[in-house]
Amino acid sequence: MTIEIRRFSSAQPDYAQQMDTLLAWEAVSDAQVQKTVSDIVFDIRTRGDAALIEYTNKFDRMNVSSMAQLELNQEQLQKALDELPAERRTALLLAAERVRAYHEKQKQDSWDYTEADGTLLGQKVTPMDRVGIYVPGGKAAYPSSVLMNAIPAHVAGVQEIIMVVPTPDGELNQLVLAAAAAAGVSRVFTVGGAQAVAALAYGTETVPGVDKIVGPGNIYVATAKRMVFGQVGIDMIAGPSEILVVCDGKTDPDWIAMDLFSQAEHDEDAQSILVSTDADFLDAVKASIDKLLPTMERAEIIRTSLTERGALIHAQSDADAIAIINRIAPEHLELSVEDPQAWLPTIRHAGAIFMGRYTAEALGDYCAGPNHVLPTSGTARFSSPLGVYDFQKRSSLIMCSADGASELGKTASVLARGEFLTAHARSAEYRIKD
Repeated sequence: MTIEIRRFSSAQPDYAQQMDTLLAWEAVSDAQVQKTVSDIVFDIRTRGDAALIEYTNKFDRMNVSSMAQLELNQEQLQKALDELPAERRTALLLAAERVRAYHEKQKQDSWDYTEADGTLLGQKVTPMDRVGIYVPGGKAAYPSSVLMNAIPAHVAGVQEIIMVVPTPDGELNQLVLAAAAAAGVSRVFTVGGAQAVAALAYGTETVPGVDKIVGPGNIYVATAKRMVFGQVGIDMIAGPSEILVVCDGKTDPDWIAMDLFSQAEHDEDAQSILVSTDADFLDAVKASIDKLLPTMERAEIIRTSLTERGALIHAQSDADAIAIINRIAPEHLELSVEDPQAWLPTIRHAGAIFMGRYTAEALGDYCAGPNHVLPTSGTARFSSPLGVYDFQKRSSLIMCSADGASELGKTASVLARGEFLTAHARSAEYRIKD
């Protein structure tokens, strides 16, 4: 059985229109979703724990009467880690170690310098006090998300990391709890949805308010994060997962087909695109897709994803392929080419770049080291992967000497009076030496 997948060439007259259609994506946060989330956020703000318990019982089909029943202690987290099967525990701890080692390189230190007249200028780097991590729960639980969100915060020096994870029908995912232990999470509450986001943003009698909320979730979670932004910081509003594979035609087509599947299996809205200058290779990968799809557990999700949002694009040259990369600004970019490093200087927009034939994007999802929380839907044009820097704040340092204040005051005075801000000018002028 063959699968229908969009195919076109960059040489086609309607190429620009084809690309616009391919990349069109609008998150479905309609008026009803907005109203529901707004009501929940207001309710949590005004009634705190009582509202959080009610929503948890309603949406997660729970039957609890106190917040004590919705918090897990450190002993439970450590027990989950200790009791994992040996192979799984080893893999989790190795992934945590690699993610931590990579993010240690991102730490920024305070700095300053002193000018000739004794004026000191610099920057003070300080970790946030407390951050919140949202982790999807139930059957669609992602322990890798725990590592990727909590470890950079821990490395940054955040003192308190609060994790929320829904447990529909009371279903606890032991691997998620083990990941929380491995990543240094401080407290875990088994709550989810917009109500968990609101609790983190505004605080309740039990859930402490945080400075920033990170982590993926459904449309209600994403809408709530957007709504509470300003009260707290957020990482991003993420769209569906996406991969762009660029191949010169010399990689095993089965490998490439499976790389495309690796994103398509996330959900029906995920996007997998292959670009190649070799039209025959596109045919070979299409044949591999048809051959391998029946072997996949999530075959129907993959089929829908590839049919609705996938594409095979024939580029006319390497330069053409690079233009396509920068047009798409993909979340994940695989450069399955002979000399991928030679391409780097011309690539301006990509969340993460996987270089060479052996570097499957899946390695980055779990254990390579760099963060898998990446900008989607073209936002790599202005956004970066989640990192230690997202959990640090920077304060400017200015300490003028008497001579420095006098000289700078002359300049400030002129500019302030040009803006008709007399108090600014006079404040600076008081420090000018006669």
